[in-house]
Amino acid sequence: MRAPLLTLGILSVLVGLLWIGQGTGLVPWPRSSFMINQMPWAYYGAALAAIGVGLTGYALSRP
Repeated sequence: MRAPLLTLGILSVLVGLLWIGQGTGLVPWPRSSFMINQMPWAYYGAALAAIGVGLTGYALSRP
């Protein structure tokens, strides 16, 4: 069960960082994205990244 949790945690952090970048306008990719310069998506990304950090930490602490 450790590997799936670790994978999910890392993917959550990466997607969360992408959402933060798009929501703040730092990552204007893809150009047609509705999330660019929309601050709610930066907040959703921060929440998802925090969940991902928690999942990753939990997975790494398991024997």
